[in-house]
Amino acid sequence: MNIANTAQAEHWNTGEGVAHWIRNQARYDRMHAPFTAMILGAAGLQPGGNVLDVGCGCGGTTLAAARLVAPGQAVGLDLSGPMLARARADAEAAGLGNLLFLQGDAQVHELEPARFDVVLSRFGVMFFTDPVAAFANLRSATRPGGRLVFACWQPLDANQWLLVPGAALAEHVPPLAGFGSGDGPGMFAFADPDRIREILAAAGWQDVEITAEPAPILVGGGSSIDDAVEFLRTATMGRTMLAGVDAATADRAIASVRAALAPYTDADGVRLGAAAWLVQAAAS
Repeated sequence: MNIANTAQAEHWNTGEGVAHWIRNQARYDRMHAPFTAMILGAAGLQPGGNVLDVGCGCGGTTLAAARLVAPGQAVGLDLSGPMLARARADAEAAGLGNLLFLQGDAQVHELEPARFDVVLSRFGVMFFTDPVAAFANLRSATRPGGRLVFACWQPLDANQWLLVPGAALAEHVPPLAGFGSGDGPGMFAFADPDRIREILAAAGWQDVEITAEPAPILVGGGSSIDDAVEFLRTATMGRTMLAGVDAATADRAIASVRAALAPYTDADGVRLGAAAWLVQAAAS
């Protein structure tokens, strides 16, 4: 397997980070449901079409796309072997035969030219070390007139679901250094829409359209406030900020998170604001 993005390949194949995603796959899908619906609605998938889901992870968006394009094919591409194993198992359990999952690096993975009608992604394209190369490769795999549709996070200060628990943790432990930075691969790499336009233009995409899409989300996919707190404690931000602190400090920090989330709790769980960019472009 040809991998150029070696640091991200290591990150998404080992350690507690990827394990958290796999354990909580259904929770992540429920939490991101508003953005999944947004992407699929914008993509306008049609029966018989072929779609590529980039950074597909555990395959929730790929399975949803496969149902819409049948008898066409949905292909999921991701660096993570463990996440793709979960995706394949879920596809088999769902009885979906028009799916293919590929482990590979979108920057360099050899894709059939002009194969896909739509390339889509739900928060899976912000981790390229060479985003121009990745999007150029994806464009070459898209038929002329085909479309690119993806969601990426707006800046940290627009995402209440991170700000509220993050501020509560920071009352007791140092904040994450560099969290929210748009430099290099990471969650907020495409927070600046001007950067998105520059990258896509350099990669040969046309008619780039970027719209702001705020949506309330259920943190951890819903259920009780205690479930949301545990989800956040074991996710990247909580796990990293609390690493190495003594038990008493960790307990105080978690208590502060619970208190901060309480005003946002309803019968379905903890509901906080989230904000993404919906990015659309066309292949020449």
